[in-house]
Amino acid sequence: MSGDTALEQLKREGRIVVVGASLAGLRAAETMREKGFAGSLTMIGDEPHEPYDRPPLSKQVLLGKATADRTLLPRRLDIDAKWRLGVPATGLDMAARRVKLADGDEVEYDRLLIATGVRARPWPNAEEAALEGVFTLRTRDDGAALERRLSAGPRRVLVIGAGFTGSEIASACRERDLAVTVAERGAGPLVGALGGVIGEVAAEMHRENGVDLRTGVMVTALEGDSAGQVRAAHLSDGTVLEADVVIVSLGAQRNTEWLTGSGLGAGPRGIACDAGCRAFNIWGIVTDDIYVAGDVARSPHALFGYQFLSLEHWGNAVAQAETAAHNMLSEGVDRRPHVWVPAFWSSQFGVNIKSVGVPSMGSEIMITQGSRAERRFAAVYGYQGRVIGAVTFDQSRWLDFYEQQIEQTAPFPPPFATVDRRSEGSKPLDADFPDPSVPTHGPTITLSGYSPADRRMTFTPAHN
Repeated sequence: MSGDTALEQLKREGRIVVVGASLAGLRAAETMREKGFAGSLTMIGDEPHEPYDRPPLSKQVLLGKATADRTLLPRRLDIDAKWRLGVPATGLDMAARRVKLADGDEVEYDRLLIATGVRARPWPNAEEAALEGVFTLRTRDDGAALERRLSAGPRRVLVIGAGFTGSEIASACRERDLAVTVAERGAGPLVGALGGVIGEVAAEMHRENGVDLRTGVMVTALEGDSAGQVRAAHLSDGTVLEADVVIVSLGAQRNTEWLTGSGLGAGPRGIACDAGCRAFNIWGIVTDDIYVAGDVARSPHALFGYQFLSLEHWGNAVAQAETAAHNMLSEGVDRRPHVWVPAFWSSQFGVNIKSVGVPSMGSEIMITQGSRAERRFAAVYGYQGRVIGAVTFDQSRWLDFYEQQIEQTAPFPPPFATVDRRSEGSKPLDADFPDPSVPTHGPTITLSGYSPADRRMTFTPAHN
């Protein structure tokens, strides 16, 4: 062993702890083993279940086409890990290299990967949130409980929030022939993620499929009966809406509270890390033994003006976890950046919606193929004269092309003579994103940095 390189020793030795036993954590652990790590590996998770897939919960599970307990993620290999499930991490001692657990135990590490993800944002009134029939949808247990309630045939379902998850829930309710009302404080469904132009299309889809869509309104209170069962919701326009099932879909909160006081650069927007997934401390200095991956990570992306992006995307979690695992086992010269182009998909009301890039950065949009009226089109987003994102409704064959355009920083509007604009005109439209100071439900990408093109500081020479 004396002839081993430092890298070979690093691969074989040491203690790696992964906090977050879900998609990113599992894929990172598998990658470490595939790359030859033979040391001890500990997986810490706050849920009692082994890693499972979340997207089916708002799709197949709510439709009764799959059960929540059959959503376990497939394993590429046996990771030979010590599993600490159902025991949340409650603190981090960076100096002693220890993770503190809720049961009072502490786990020592040489290298740490944090992949704690996000949780559903709860209804803000705790007493109302505790009413029977009020649900959120994030975990496997959430999905199982909600599916049972929908199977019982409620008289009316109220979905609060028309982001991707809320819209998928509404779609599942209509497919089950349930009466459903959707209350969205924005101008339309999906406006936070895709803007008002696409929001108008999404609103038409809801209404044509029998959803009672209420936009520009907020739910101000939930009302229960004497038995503690939810019976009605009060809206900001004065309406009192009867409903015996209420699903709160107000977006997500990043699981970073356990890191308070640790000295790590963590907060409500996530854990800041560099392009190689190494976490920053509170002084903005990169650590070399703590890495971040998945929904909880907040990292700069070279293709998008070095904005710090927090991505709630399945594919990003996998790609970032693999990058983090590679870098944890590599010497500096062999490390690589995480430059995966964001991609997202949703299925609702029989339409397959897919996006690439960061549409929410776009200031303009152009329908480049197909027709919005037919719910079959491709749209491209522009920002400062370049292609920044794209979305398709039942036109996903174009996505690979637009992903290449994003990677090549292609100009916007697209100059291609073959682009089909016959029914939509050839001029870009205002993408009509809401004021960022006004929250909307369900964006899948959070921007939390500045573009280098924005000049906010001027340096002048000092004079003696």
